Amino acid sequence: MGTPHNSAAPGDIAKTVLLPGDPLRAQFIAENFLSDVKRFNEVRNMFGFTGKYDGKEVSVMGTGMGCPSIGIYTYELIHFYGVQNLIRIGSCGAMHEDLKLGDIVMAASASTDSNYAHQYHLPGTYSAGASFELLEKAVASARKNGFRFTVGNVLSSDIFYNDTPEWETWRKMGVLAAEMESYALYCNAARAGVKALGIFTVSDSMVSKEEMDAESRQTSFTNMMKVALETAALL
Repeated sequence: MGTPHNSAAPGDIAKTVLLPGDPLRAQFIAENFLSDVKRFNEVRNMFGFTGKYDGKEVSVMGTGMGCPSIGIYTYELIHFYGVQNLIRIGSCGAMHEDLKLGDIVMAASASTDSNYAHQYHLPGTYSAGASFELLEKAVASARKNGFRFTVGNVLSSDIFYNDTPEWETWRKMGVLAAEMESYALYCNAARAGVKALGIFTVSDSMVSKEEMDAESRQTSFTNMMKVALETAALL
């Protein structure tokens, strides 16, 4: 078996997969949190690993940046490898002053400026939402660990360097933060009848213009990883 983007064989990938954008972050998680680790993919250097966390088989794989990239990898994970639970972990830019650097944001839903959902020929605007089961477990983990977190709507934008900054318009509609992938993930999961959730760490603020330094990223991102792994262990 295999796809143009994934060389894994049947059975190499767990039913639950964590999805950082950066393949090196996938490698970091595998090396620091999982036991009995095996690498199942290195096509295009998009590393994927399967191991165990708290006795539960879990995989972790990079997805790249943007809706098109995560759209490809998650479609293949779902339809070619039978993945049932997909948990995106990444960074986000805060749109509200009460969100601080290092806070965790869980995306109950995702708005977008992408045209990803046009493929479904829907007669309106699709509202992409997370799995409540995954969200509930992630909230319980964050509370247990005492991590600062917020749940709400995020913006999955196609544009990182926007010539016409539009974040304040989204903020007025209650959108918490910007990232680039969750909308496509949620669409793919909904269409296939599987579960998905996006969990993020605030790495910068559009309000205060603050940016997290490298050391803070390491510590705070680890909190997010722990929440995702504890969620995965319950599935």
